[in-house]
Amino acid sequence: MNVYFLRRYKVLTVAFNLFLISAFIVIDSGRCYGQSQPSPVINMIFSSDAHYGINRIRFRGDSNVSSHKVNSAMIQQMNSMPYLTLPTDKGIKSGRKVGYIDFVVQTGDIANRMEAPVQSAASSWAQFEMDYLQSIKLKGHNGKPAKLLLAPGNHDISNAIGFPKPLKPLTDPTAMVKIYNLMQKPGKSLTNANYDFHTEKVNYSLNISGIHMMFITLWPDSAERIWMEKDLETVTKATPVIIFTHDQPECESKHFTNPLPPYNMTEENKFQNLTEEHYKEGYVAAADDGATQIEQRGFVEFLKQHPNIKAYFHGNSNWNEFYTYHGPGNDISLPVFRVDSPIKGKVSAKDETLLSFQFISIDPISQNLTVRECLWNTQPLQKDQKVIFGKSATVSLKVN
Repeated sequence: MNVYFLRRYKVLTVAFNLFLISAFIVIDSGRCYGQSQPSPVINMIFSSDAHYGINRIRFRGDSNVSSHKVNSAMIQQMNSMPYLTLPTDKGIKSGRKVGYIDFVVQTGDIANRMEAPVQSAASSWAQFEMDYLQSIKLKGHNGKPAKLLLAPGNHDISNAIGFPKPLKPLTDPTAMVKIYNLMQKPGKSLTNANYDFHTEKVNYSLNISGIHMMFITLWPDSAERIWMEKDLETVTKATPVIIFTHDQPECESKHFTNPLPPYNMTEENKFQNLTEEHYKEGYVAAADDGATQIEQRGFVEFLKQHPNIKAYFHGNSNWNEFYTYHGPGNDISLPVFRVDSPIKGKVSAKDETLLSFQFISIDPISQNLTVRECLWNTQPLQKDQKVIFGKSATVSLKVN
């Protein structure tokens, strides 16, 4: 081979090798190999209102069953999810195996309110840790353990700040402190002694493959919306936003703060002082959700200013329901997903075969979201029963 062809051969060889290397460059931020790969579907399990510290009347052939035992049974069923095949319901990953779970979401009332003879929040949290922090064996698409995402409920807050009727003990902020430390990750962990509910809210957000998820303390009241406004400034107006919180969009009037100085909670006014916002529609908390129209209008105006808020998930008043929130003026349309409770479900408390949690799939490419009801106790006396998929709903997250 003459010198010309030898040099030519070496140049071509180097060029070809460079091409091969460039084709398999790994870009960490996008997880791209050669050509950009589509972002994987985000899979989540959603439950709420664990209510450790009280009992179910009936469960799997037994009576007066502890919430610890019931929640443990639900976690066992959650652990079986990756092996199941999704129904052919035209939703995300329809007819395909679940495969992985990236996140487990729990939106509060981890500890039941400490009304005698209910156990302390500290004892309830210890049981919650055994079930949710030690017994969940799920893994995400990256092979790492599924991440637990928490938001507090009204019972967790009441245990921390007190209640119109005296609790026993009067306060125990353990659940709020633990949730705060796990989710907010302060430089120095808070303790029961230095926790202040008015300054240490559990508000945080995650950006996952172009989807923004916000976790809010109890309900998006006027004070929470200040934090939310600042948080939304960190994403574009074209970024889909999903809210996870405890209360339904209507909230409950008794959850607001007493409007009359010195703003105390009493058995007469029925306010629980769980929000920073004061109630505006009277001096006694009303019994129905419809008595929060002024408060709701503030939230509706916020939604109108942020049309990229595309979905809302909640517990508190518990049963499986997919519905649209229109606001008191019927001038908004927000997809809402209400989840069941393993202990205090409106329907499942009487019929254990209707116990459920939700399986959430989010496709970042199509910007669609599918929520499926997961009935986990349809055959109470059968030890090897499987999760059965019930209702499902798919909504678009695209911002117009």
